[in-house]
Amino acid sequence: MSMIETPLMRGLARALDLSAFRHQLIASNLANIDTPGYRTRDLRTFAGEIEQAMAGEQLSHAPAAYTMRGLLERPDGNNVSVERESLLMAENQLRFQVAAQFLKAEFHRLSTAINGGSAS
Repeated sequence: MSMIETPLMRGLARALDLSAFRHQLIASNLANIDTPGYRTRDLRTFAGEIEQAMAGEQLSHAPAAYTMRGLLERPDGNNVSVERESLLMAENQLRFQVAAQFLKAEFHRLSTAINGGSAS
């Protein structure tokens, strides 16, 4: 840990990484909407991963993607839903934006402390 890296900053950076990974999974699901037999993939426990990251816990593993079960399938075996994926994409985007804003505020706070109370 560097002198200016705080546990909050590490947690927020991990939250941004998880959101970026989840974005890739959702985009892949949408790209495969017409692929027969394709199964929706997502992070195993996105909320749990975010909570651990924000608590400053060290996560040594890469985020785990898994195939979603129990979703309604079409006759071709594909279970991707445009509505579900669009909702997840919007939710994920919001989480990313919130984490980015908190990280920006943390950098601003550090900048203010370094500059003796006057942020530039």
